[in-house]
Amino acid sequence: MLAGLSIDERNKFSPLIEAHGLENALSRLRAMSGLLKVGQILDGLTKDDADKLDRSVCLQIVKGVDVGGADLLPVRRFAAWVKRAQYESAVEVFTTNYDLLLETAFDTESVLYFDGFSGVLRAPFRIELVDPGQVQVREEIPSLFTRLWKLHGSVNWAWDGVNVRRLGAAAEHKDVAAIYPSQAKYDQSRRYPFVVLQDRFRRALNVPETITVISGYAFGDQHLNEIIFDAAARRERSEIIVFSYDPIQDDLAQRASITPNLQVIHSSEAIIGGVRAPWAKTEAECAYWKADKLVIADFAQLGDFLARVHAGSSAQDPSLTELLGGGVEQ
Repeated sequence: MLAGLSIDERNKFSPLIEAHGLENALSRLRAMSGLLKVGQILDGLTKDDADKLDRSVCLQIVKGVDVGGADLLPVRRFAAWVKRAQYESAVEVFTTNYDLLLETAFDTESVLYFDGFSGVLRAPFRIELVDPGQVQVREEIPSLFTRLWKLHGSVNWAWDGVNVRRLGAAAEHKDVAAIYPSQAKYDQSRRYPFVVLQDRFRRALNVPETITVISGYAFGDQHLNEIIFDAAARRERSEIIVFSYDPIQDDLAQRASITPNLQVIHSSEAIIGGVRAPWAKTEAECAYWKADKLVIADFAQLGDFLARVHAGSSAQDPSLTELLGGGVEQ
């Protein structure tokens, strides 16, 4: 991202990243933009500098996570499972990613989904459809529509000066991509979609006797972590299964050790029922167990596993047969 900025922009933004990290640096820029007055300077930036830098940084992030060259097979396999999952309640997918991988896969696999916006070209965020409890609506969205909630925004969300709107494509330079919520309270219009979506996440996890599968999340957002840990503690008959690609984080391990229904699965060890131990060695081999490692902690393998849940019907489903065979044109 830094490489795409001008030298002047890079010199101004690099210290913010080093001190705060990328997402918090963006939050700081937006707080500065809202608080600084004409003539005031903070971190070597004026209000106008902060606005321009925010726009430039977001543009580089949009370019950096473009899905044009991505391997779509794992996420398409995941979408194949979502499409065929038949539950009384809708499947809800929460992600902190900005990219359009899920949307691309859902569109390719013809998954019906709702993401909180209503419209096509510049769709407004519909709070009453995300949180029906706030506004009386005639009917709920049918459960056959998967819910896709992007907790940290998306490269195709943009501020219109008042609200957040979903664009028909990734935001361009004239739009400021609505990625990552600023925690500052100076601008409620910028924060409300993220607040509503976090509330939706909290309510979904607190539905009794549900199964939550977490994959690809490194537990880097303390707000979301507390929602997850609190739900596990409150809903003892629900199950939260974390597939940890990286070594198990200390805070996650500590919580899992005292919360039996919070299970953590790593390739070489697991925490199940509060007990942490390595996997037993065995000569047995299968698609997801290789050389004493459980490879399903990798999202690509998890997507394959979920798609094969419906493998019994693949003979009547050419698209699923194609996905499981790996013969997918990228």
